[in-house]
Amino acid sequence: QVQLVESGGGLVQAGGSLRLSCAASGRTFSDYAMGWFRQAPGKERRFIATISWRGGNIYYATYADSMKGRFTVSRDNAKNTVYLQMNNLKPEDTAVYYCAAGQTGAFPRTAEYWGQGTQVTVSS
Repeated sequence: QVQLVESGGGLVQAGGSLRLSCAASGRTFSDYAMGWFRQAPGKERRFIATISWRGGNIYYATYADSMKGRFTVSRDNAKNTVYLQMNNLKPEDTAVYYCAAGQTGAFPRTAEYWGQGTQVTVSS
């Protein structure tokens, strides 16, 4: 059974940092890209970033200039874990953050596996 389990969310003041982790299990992910999405209250879930298996290909969402330079995705294949480092957090970053995985070439348009989500709340 494939599982993606996120952790690291919580309540933080504006300007603070959080590192989200996503531990994957249940299969080999060598052909899979992984990444992060978020869903703010009352809004649709949106893509943040994706990283390939070897980490050589990293893409960030282009729609949100406010995330540039503040969010960094990485992965540790030995631990089957992908990370999202978030710095200088802003209240508008408040959302449920989801980890996902999908086959290279199809992801993030198509995600085969999703985590349960972790809440990030940024207070002003």
